[in-house]
Amino acid sequence: MYQRKNWDEIHIDDLEVYAYHGVFPEEKKKGQPFYVNLVLYTDTRRAGRQDELTLSTHYGEVCHLVTKWMREHTYDLIETVAETAAEQILLHYPLVQAVDVEIRKPQAPIGLPFGSVSVKIHRGWHHVYVALGSNMGDRKKYLQMGVSAMGGREDIRLKTVSSWRQTAPYGGVEQEDFLNGVMEIQTLLTPGELLDYLHEVEQSAERKRELHWGPRTLDLDILLYDDLVMETEDLIIPHVDMQNRDFVLGPMAEIAPWVRHPVLGLTMGQLYAQLTSGKGMGKSI
Repeated sequence: MYQRKNWDEIHIDDLEVYAYHGVFPEEKKKGQPFYVNLVLYTDTRRAGRQDELTLSTHYGEVCHLVTKWMREHTYDLIETVAETAAEQILLHYPLVQAVDVEIRKPQAPIGLPFGSVSVKIHRGWHHVYVALGSNMGDRKKYLQMGVSAMGGREDIRLKTVSSWRQTAPYGGVEQEDFLNGVMEIQTLLTPGELLDYLHEVEQSAERKRELHWGPRTLDLDILLYDDLVMETEDLIIPHVDMQNRDFVLGPMAEIAPWVRHPVLGLTMGQLYAQLTSGKGMGKSI
């Protein structure tokens, strides 16, 4: 999912941490050595050109952070150790865009000759655009509720919010005009996890799913997630038919006209220009 776009790499190999992780009580009581391998994906250009540590990520500090975290917490699975270590690095070091974490357990209680068991994961920040819409009650209040909810979690960073646009309802259902907009976020959540959270936010705004394309207090839709193309029973990315919706393309062209549709190959600015050719533009308010 995460796009590795020519990032530089900082490698940390075989960091030894004595910790207390394991399914069996004896492992949690006596502990054992674990070995950690890390790859930090970042941009080292400015630091390398200026020979300035503050422009890079201090790998010594990363080692101490991971060691402290692993010693102060106890988990059954090294899968959980890897997951939480990756999250801690990504939350604490803003220059790190993604990370590989490998946790090796050479003394795992297997009862057979072996060299080591390990779990290796890749995690990173994902670039996402989310559409907002409301046509019930205090529409601006509901839209702002959706924006504010993005600042309520460590694993979501709110980057940009478009202006609000008043548009006619889409889909042929008679109802009040909508206020619409788009926000740009970064997140550590998977598409499914993000969708679940957006549904929670909608529910907090008393959103009711009674009529397809019907009136709603707050509607939150994932438009783009990196360059991902996916389709499941619950989620399609890029969002279906977004190229024909001026209330989506207008805000997208406002805040990210250079972003390219991963299937159609055209930028948001180009798609919006095509859609609005010979038509009036949505009203910003």
